[in-house]
Amino acid sequence: MKQNLNFNKLNGLIPAIIQDIKTKEVLMLGFMNQNAYDKTIKEQKVTFFSRSRNILWTKGETSGNYLNVKEIVPDCDNDTLLILVEPTGPVCHTGRKTCFGLQEQTFDLNYLQQVIDKRKIEMPEESYTTKLFEKGINKIAQKVGEEAIELIIESKDNDNELFLNEAADLIYHLLVLLSVKNHSIQDVINVLGERHNR
Repeated sequence: MKQNLNFNKLNGLIPAIIQDIKTKEVLMLGFMNQNAYDKTIKEQKVTFFSRSRNILWTKGETSGNYLNVKEIVPDCDNDTLLILVEPTGPVCHTGRKTCFGLQEQTFDLNYLQQVIDKRKIEMPEESYTTKLFEKGINKIAQKVGEEAIELIIESKDNDNELFLNEAADLIYHLLVLLSVKNHSIQDVINVLGERHNR
């Protein structure tokens, strides 16, 4: 993946536009010097050059939200990169999927997973999620089974509100189980994506 890149125009740096390979959303903009680019190529995780700290930094090295490289495309002048990635979590430090989102955080399963993972670390006393973590994996797995049975029962009737509530309960408890197993809903999505591509 060696490119003949021009690092001269910005005193040794080139802009790197980060785009989600699946959704095509533009996630963020960073800068790379030659060392950051080489490290990105070698490790297949996006590494930038921090202009404020004057060091290399790999996105996700503290949060775990890495940008896994899928493709790198230079522009026609070889002085800007488009990097197509598969993110392992939110990209922006605010918790949003993209640094360009002006709207409030969209509530989706990835966001809910973040909240659950945060509960696992902070363990606030009044949280139902905390109580589940305190009871351990056997109880959490049991709750997933119970909610699955309740969903099956409600699916036989015509009460849409109860059915959807039971579906929500099942998904929530599944996310808790994924978290206690140190996985996330994105890991499940990745498996489904691999199956889809077969």
